[in-house]
Amino acid sequence: MMRPPLLAALCLACIPHSAQAFVLAGPVPARLSLRLSAPAQTGELIFSANCAACHAGGKNAIVADHTLEKAAIEKYLTGGFNEKAVAYQVTHGKNAMPLFAERLSEAEVGLVAAYVIRSAEDGWD
Repeated sequence: MMRPPLLAALCLACIPHSAQAFVLAGPVPARLSLRLSAPAQTGELIFSANCAACHAGGKNAIVADHTLEKAAIEKYLTGGFNEKAVAYQVTHGKNAMPLFAERLSEAEVGLVAAYVIRSAEDGWD
């Protein structure tokens, strides 16, 4: 049975951190044009594999008004609307959000934070 094309790229959580830039759980179709070395795309992949279960499309499945929209980040996130504040939240967690310090490297957290800020600025297509 063939897996959906993007599933191979979203399995980064299953790959040791040191190998994530070089190994996928399966082939990625050429039509996806993914380059894991590109920081923006890598941040999106890490977000999809670790954060999208609760924050798909910038929403929040647990606490509805604590979305990843710019206004909500400014209002609810300690430190305001910036990558450093998002990285702190991802690393340390808060309230219903678990910490990801043991699951994601500092570099991966930085890529996710950059992706979240950029996506919030763009309106979470």
